[in-house]
Amino acid sequence: MKVLIVGRGGREHAITWAIAQSPRVEKLYCAPGNGGIAALAECVPIEEMDFAGIAAFAKEKSIDFVVIGPDDPLAAGIVDHLEAEGLKVFGPRKNAAEIEGSKAFMKELLRKYQIPTAAYETFTSHDEALAYLKTRPLPIVIKADGLAAGKGVIVAHTAEEAEAALASIMVTKAFGASGEKVVIEEFLEGQEMSLLAFVDGRTVRVMEPSQDHKPVFDEDKGPNTGGMGTYSPLPHIDPAIIEEAIRTIVQPTADALVEEGRPFQGVLFAGLMLTSDGPKTIEFNARFGDPETQVILPRLESDLLDILLAVAEGRLDESDIRWSDSAAVCVILASEGYPGSYPKGRTITGIEDAEWDALVFHAGTALAPDGESVATAGGRVLGVVGRGADIAEARDRAYAAVARIRFEGAHHRSDIAAKALAGIAAIEAAEAVEASEE
Repeated sequence: MKVLIVGRGGREHAITWAIAQSPRVEKLYCAPGNGGIAALAECVPIEEMDFAGIAAFAKEKSIDFVVIGPDDPLAAGIVDHLEAEGLKVFGPRKNAAEIEGSKAFMKELLRKYQIPTAAYETFTSHDEALAYLKTRPLPIVIKADGLAAGKGVIVAHTAEEAEAALASIMVTKAFGASGEKVVIEEFLEGQEMSLLAFVDGRTVRVMEPSQDHKPVFDEDKGPNTGGMGTYSPLPHIDPAIIEEAIRTIVQPTADALVEEGRPFQGVLFAGLMLTSDGPKTIEFNARFGDPETQVILPRLESDLLDILLAVAEGRLDESDIRWSDSAAVCVILASEGYPGSYPKGRTITGIEDAEWDALVFHAGTALAPDGESVATAGGRVLGVVGRGADIAEARDRAYAAVARIRFEGAHHRSDIAAKALAGIAAIEAAEAVEASEE
């Protein structure tokens, strides 16, 4: 098969890496791709939002299957456009992708079908939103309705922070049209969990769970980012809680979209909070997560291309999906200043050394001016993935590889997966006490 992957980030590098292992692949293309993807696929200079250009290229090269990575083209209807051109595509159509494209739509869907989520209200008027804000307890969560590259969610701990966040979104338009409507919702306490699922309508096949680290600094401090690291599995989370989340949130949401005439075919990504009242929905995304994909796909033992085709063809129930018992930890190396403004073009060294015992997925890279070395070209630059028999071993390998990579201004969190290690230690301590009492 000839396969075209659309996107340029770490998620698309991980998807390309996994699909490249399929014996069914004859030729891989990526539009536009990046420096790392170029080692696996032929990168073509077509932008993700150039639907006509992508369709024309796919026809010219007789592409058998197009895989869409990012959220923006999905929300804008790239799948509908390419299908109308007679192409086979992986990803949800525009009306189903609205579950990510509009937080207000998502919240209203969950309320209608009584799917657990935080209490909320939506506003299009800054004055009305501000008046409501002043009546609510702190901390509180303020979200731009539309897509904002993972940065349109602000957790405000003081009234001043809340008012400033609201003004930034609705008045100064920090996220453009995405901030014309806001969702203000209660702050949920607990551990976060990411559950991604292959979905072809009502059939849901959940992937191995992972946990993302959104704030830029250690101990979950600082502004939210697109994700500073992930790990999988979650050995400190009771499997019964994961099953509850599938039963009460993921499957009902897929069913609700069918009932609404918006059947979802693609990857449905549930961002969850494990509260004292059970799992609740923070958000839904309509595609593979970034950087969750970087730890989930290395644990997939089945052929990813086969699974994606089964989803697109509505026969997911026939798929044999197997997962490794191993662990994976991803640490994001970011540019100086991220998630704010950041420089580009800084030369990166040490990637080949890091790849001796880790996977290095390129997120924001490009060829340096010398045409040979790799340079920074984005906020999140690299995702360094360590793999091992357990979280501790995978984490050690990830950070050992991170230490070998250098570029000016690089920064990363040093506590990725620390919650898992603390949770495991607490479980072992409790079991030891219980054994001694017996």
